[in-house]
Amino acid sequence: MKLTSIPATSVAVIAIVQSAPVRAEDAPDAQTIVVTAPRVTRTAATDSVAPRDAEPVAAPDAAAFIARLPGAALVGNGALSGQVQLRGLFGERVLLTINGQHFGSGGPNAMDPAMHYAPMVLVDRVELARGISPVRDGPGLGGAVNVVLKAPHFGSGPALSPQLDVTSQYRSADNAVALGGLVALANDKLRAGLVASWEQGDDLRIPGGRIGGSSHRRAVFGAQAGLRLGGGELGLEYRRQQTGRSGNPPFAMDIVYFHTDFLQARFEGDLAGNVRLEAQANFTAVDHRMNNFSLRPSPGAAGVRQSDTSAETLGSGLSLRLGSAERHLRLGADFEHVDKAFRLYNPLQPAFSIMAMDRGRTSRYGAYAELRGALGAVRGEAGLRVDRHSAAVDAPHLGSGVPAGPANLARLFGLSDRDWQGTTVDGALRLWAPRGQFTPRLTLAHKTRVPSLVERFGWLPTEASGGLADGNIYLGGGGALQPERAWLAEAGVDWAAGSAYAHPALFWRRIHDFIQGVPYDATPGTIDTPVEMVAAASGDATPLRFANVEAELWGADIAFGARLAGPLRIDGVASLVRGRRVDIADNLYRIAPASVRLALGWEAAHWGLSLEGEAVDAQERVAASNSEARTAGHVTAALHGHWLVRDGLRIDAGVENLFNRRYVEHLAGYNRNAASAVALGARLPGTGRSAYVRLRAALGGN
Repeated sequence: MKLTSIPATSVAVIAIVQSAPVRAEDAPDAQTIVVTAPRVTRTAATDSVAPRDAEPVAAPDAAAFIARLPGAALVGNGALSGQVQLRGLFGERVLLTINGQHFGSGGPNAMDPAMHYAPMVLVDRVELARGISPVRDGPGLGGAVNVVLKAPHFGSGPALSPQLDVTSQYRSADNAVALGGLVALANDKLRAGLVASWEQGDDLRIPGGRIGGSSHRRAVFGAQAGLRLGGGELGLEYRRQQTGRSGNPPFAMDIVYFHTDFLQARFEGDLAGNVRLEAQANFTAVDHRMNNFSLRPSPGAAGVRQSDTSAETLGSGLSLRLGSAERHLRLGADFEHVDKAFRLYNPLQPAFSIMAMDRGRTSRYGAYAELRGALGAVRGEAGLRVDRHSAAVDAPHLGSGVPAGPANLARLFGLSDRDWQGTTVDGALRLWAPRGQFTPRLTLAHKTRVPSLVERFGWLPTEASGGLADGNIYLGGGGALQPERAWLAEAGVDWAAGSAYAHPALFWRRIHDFIQGVPYDATPGTIDTPVEMVAAASGDATPLRFANVEAELWGADIAFGARLAGPLRIDGVASLVRGRRVDIADNLYRIAPASVRLALGWEAAHWGLSLEGEAVDAQERVAASNSEARTAGHVTAALHGHWLVRDGLRIDAGVENLFNRRYVEHLAGYNRNAASAVALGARLPGTGRSAYVRLRAALGGN
């Protein structure tokens, strides 16, 4: 694995590549984008390797890395619980995978979103679809992110050769240390390796103090193997992640542990003529505990709460590609089943126990067809998929010490209809026309998303919201909740000329039956229902329920850059998204404000240095119906550098928030930990001045 001298300009250019596994033959046409070096000026990648060092990010996992890309923003719910917003959408609306594997979150509040399982010291590359994902990847309302972890590569000859790719890092903001990587042996027929990482960090420093209860602990270990069989390849992977006590100040509870196992098998190969088979099967098991007393002041014996949750995901898929990489018909089918459970209890008072979700389960069976070809200079891909969904949950079980209010709600829910079935249809048409330096692109699509188990069956008034972390109490919408349906149009262009490039895009998305929290009834604040009585006893007299509304999103984003003179260059990313309710005069809830990032860099042969500035606009367009607070704009600066010591050894270093500016991100959660320099109920500020240093050593591979 050869390390290259990637400039420290910290802004990614966009290269077009195929979702994992990446094949060079598919790369130019797939409209999925991968982080690569700013000085790369081509508009289409022709190989499967993108440098993992292109973005100078010192945060623990890949969420902060992805948030630096055009159209993306960070939803910071804790050091290991960050989510990514893409063009105003986040959570389950974005198709998130690790090594191409999709799975259900282990917690009802998404304390373990997909990027929780992508430690940066193990990340090889990030593949991002800003607009939509192909229908072959499954249903999904917004874009898509696939994080590819380090893996052994096949060698070039029959002799087994060693491969090594190890990264270590230190960050001063939380005294965080991380170490992880890959060791492997491979030849031209066999590859086998071990991956492992270990991380820990203290409470995060901010201007004026620390964010209490924001420390983190995480370890990963696993094995990967691949075997070439004639014209095909079989791949196997197992990975175990153990997250220890880690803080989530925006949530009512913190992570005690996540114990998660990933297992995946893939086969891809040519059968006969121009027929190619792709098959995969995967399994994920998550066991999770959280509580409100390990990393924050105890609320007293009566208020102590702990929760045990679990999620198991079983998935598989099969497809046949008839034809060449450039002109083919792809037919496929896939399946996914998720089982979840959620128990809330007081460990000091065993009689208080609520099975808030017992045997919650969802199933999806899908089939799709995709046609790729060309008509003159215009190339295109058209896809259609149909999915059959089901969701169900058992009646709640309660301990003898549960008060009458929640007990009555549980009884009523047990008598209700707790089974739902439905069908969704997704379609996409993507057109592009390579014209030398320009490649114009057009996308038209209809995309869908079914409600989550929490959105549909959340009968107990709690803060379980799928990761909103806004302090509100939510209720499910029940069987009447409809799937979201979005119509999308996107137009953009890839342009590159010499040392300059630009990748602008405009988008519009109209979403029918968009799911959002609305007041529980027509008299918010008046406690006149059993639900409001239980919610008021938990500290929120104005609960929200998930309901269907009408929504519209539009905006633009761009990545651009140019060499100014000699080794001096400038690179930038800018994003703008607007969201509004169509059914009433209001804005959509939690939409990232406009932002622009510019980096002025000096790019030498073996070293680089850049000064970066980011300006984020104030967010005045907030959702009045959700009592959303406005945020002020801010400007921050950072200094980044790297040195390629020799082939296979690279050092990165820098200082983030150079002037120790105190600021808040609009998507940040509100503090719930009293032992903190941040007031209770205040938005959590961004990280203070922080230095980092990272060392990466690599040997062998490609």
